[in-house]
Amino acid sequence: MNFKPIPAKAYITILTQKILGTFTQTQLLIMKTRFHRIVYFLLFSFTLAACGSSTDSDVYTTEENGEATAVRVQQLDYSEIARDITYTAHLEANREVHLAPASPGRIEKINMEASDKVSAGQVLVEMDKTQLIQARVQLQTLEADYRRLDTLRKVGSASQQQYDQVRSQYEVAKANVEFLKKNTTMTAPFSGMVADKYFENGEMFSGTPNTPDGKAAILSLIQTNPLKATINIAERFYPLVNRGMKASITSDVFPAEPFEGTVSRVYPQINPATRTFRVELTIPNPGDKLRPGMFSRATLELEKVEAFVVPSLAVLKLQGSNERYIFLEKDGKAKRIVVEPGTRYDDRVEIISPQINPGDNLIIAGHTRLLEGDRVVVE
Repeated sequence: MNFKPIPAKAYITILTQKILGTFTQTQLLIMKTRFHRIVYFLLFSFTLAACGSSTDSDVYTTEENGEATAVRVQQLDYSEIARDITYTAHLEANREVHLAPASPGRIEKINMEASDKVSAGQVLVEMDKTQLIQARVQLQTLEADYRRLDTLRKVGSASQQQYDQVRSQYEVAKANVEFLKKNTTMTAPFSGMVADKYFENGEMFSGTPNTPDGKAAILSLIQTNPLKATINIAERFYPLVNRGMKASITSDVFPAEPFEGTVSRVYPQINPATRTFRVELTIPNPGDKLRPGMFSRATLELEKVEAFVVPSLAVLKLQGSNERYIFLEKDGKAKRIVVEPGTRYDDRVEIISPQINPGDNLIIAGHTRLLEGDRVVVE
């Protein structure tokens, strides 16, 4: 008989199954656990041997030798700069009024539409004149009584008391007519533009607030030439900002066309929460190119000052915050100084701190991994 030889791999598999078949499930689990422990122990031993031959030796050498970091430094010195400060601003109408009568009533006629230009004194709204007509009739009657009693008083036929009563009534009626005239015919208090119209002819004006500002109005009138803008400036610049200073206004709508403004008001208080003060700018607006509500940037050129201007790469930022800092070289060690960045000039930036002085060695290269007190050597 011819027998085919069994391959070695198959023979090993059969033998393994026979051997394993003699063990219970619990015994197999214990064997696997012990095997895993032996493997982990061997791997850990090899790792320690590798680390001990390199890392431990390196750390020991670094601490024992006290190796210093090679750096490059630059001596700090003052530079004369023209202090420019730029802040964002929203343009506002120089003047804005919401036209409305003092008492509710029917609107007879509105002579303007939104975006119409108006002149000072121009009639914009006419209200129902019924109350005005009644008041005028009453005034005419009281005026006749007043003149009659005045004549009688002069000849001694009327008492002073009667005369005073009629005169008082006449003055009240006269004031009432003037009041109704102003609230029946409303005119523009200044030249400008109608910003919005809230009613139509024939509607009743109830006096309920209906404008975005929470006021009651039939029309809103704004003055767009000039415009104004309010900016909040850091308190350290307060002594440098004065009324009458020039300001440059730029808008994203007209990026290549700066507009010139003037500081018209410097508010006297410093906000304790933000450490800023308010400054109001007046901006001529010929041709009404700019509009209220536009986003803009206002730049003020302050007087020339002495400041520290350094390479921007020398200023580092603390990760996760807005803190900026630099390193100075002092007696062969790195000293960390927190600074406040000022105006930027291309690849250089102004730094502000009471802890820096002319002649200090500013580290400008090799400082990215330094810590306070690290040893450094100047190349």
